[in-house]
Amino acid sequence: MIEFAMPALGSDMDEGMLNEWLVKPGDTVSRGQVVAVVETTKAAVEIECWHDGTVHELLVPVGQTVSVGTPLATLLESGEVAAEHPAVSPKQPAAAPSEQPAAVSSEQPAAVAPGRPAAVSSGRPAAVSSGRPAAVSSGRPAAVSSGRPAAVPSGHRRWVSPAARRLASSLHVDLDAVTGTGPQGAVTITDVEHAAAEAAGSAAETARPAAETAGPAAAKPAESRGAMMRRSIAAAMGRSKREIPHYYLANEILLDASSQWLAERNAQRSITERVLPAALLLKAVGVAAQRFQELNGFWRDDGFVPADAVHVGVGISLRGGGLVAPAIHDVPGKKLDEVMSELTDLVARARAGSLRSSEMSDPTITVTNLGDQGVDTVFGIIYPPQVALVGFGKPAQRVCAVDGGIRIATTVHATLAADHRASDGHRGAMFLAAIDQLLQQPDQLEK
Repeated sequence: MIEFAMPALGSDMDEGMLNEWLVKPGDTVSRGQVVAVVETTKAAVEIECWHDGTVHELLVPVGQTVSVGTPLATLLESGEVAAEHPAVSPKQPAAAPSEQPAAVSSEQPAAVAPGRPAAVSSGRPAAVSSGRPAAVSSGRPAAVSSGRPAAVPSGHRRWVSPAARRLASSLHVDLDAVTGTGPQGAVTITDVEHAAAEAAGSAAETARPAAETAGPAAAKPAESRGAMMRRSIAAAMGRSKREIPHYYLANEILLDASSQWLAERNAQRSITERVLPAALLLKAVGVAAQRFQELNGFWRDDGFVPADAVHVGVGISLRGGGLVAPAIHDVPGKKLDEVMSELTDLVARARAGSLRSSEMSDPTITVTNLGDQGVDTVFGIIYPPQVALVGFGKPAQRVCAVDGGIRIATTVHATLAADHRASDGHRGAMFLAAIDQLLQQPDQLEK
């Protein structure tokens, strides 16, 4: 039997909330099929399954937040027979024991008269009522009706979205006292807001201990997705600067040859079919990274692990703030038109919040291009566990010394941020020189 677990969609992800199941027990799935949607602090991500098989059991219900590595479902391999018990829908969390002893209901609960003690099982403390000891039942315990739902014990795990959990913390709302109205009883932002409003109102009328969970009259505003994303980025970048010994290199690259080549290539094409300079730069980085493998891979367990292929992560700024860096896979093996098409699709889906897990989890080197923002030079921070990041600024006409003379030429500033544990400046300089050489002969990038 195969376990399908919550994937790590980047080094800054510790947990994710299951938003939607796209399969059910008994469904056949194939490698690469999208089977679920998970919400992170950055986006809603489509999760792919990388095994062939049949869905046996869904272990995590919609609305529940779980840590990276937590099994989400089990699959049966081809020819495998399930256990005798049938597959079931997502498991409900087991009820936690109450802090106060209570009678457990039986198939035929005994009625309890007002003012009389409730019968309890012999293995549990007897409830005391009206000053007299409670009778102990020799058979099944009797249920006691309180007229309202039992309180959820403190520490009991609730199904709460990350946004709702942060809002509850800011409003000082006890999640154990909130009744969820979302899927599978998940606690939503609206539930937390209602609970905060009710608690604030009751606090003005009573001094009961429960008032301790009430939110303040002037409630703090809820944390936005942008703020949550900024916290995740801060964690990843802080880790990068603490752990990675960066070195930086820069080079000014002439773009006259590649600009002219692109203009001629695009002349007979419609606007939607044209290749932009950004795609050419990505392809050049991908081909160069294939030649310099020490810049294409990961630093893990105190050692460098070269990647099997070149998956170029593309830094994409989001309209609501923050950024993501999903990957275009196998860039050296793709034609320029394919790179352009995938880049366009990736940007659109990133800003719509519909990326796939494979795009978020496996970039081997990242490119950040801030030329469209008017930035001349970009010195980036490596995204761990990667070991290199390439930055491009704004292509512009600049005064250059070319072939022994002075002239105005179109150039771009290319930079490299690299992990000194995995490579040295000499190899980094050769890598930038390879990008330069490829852009002087852009027809090499057409293949």
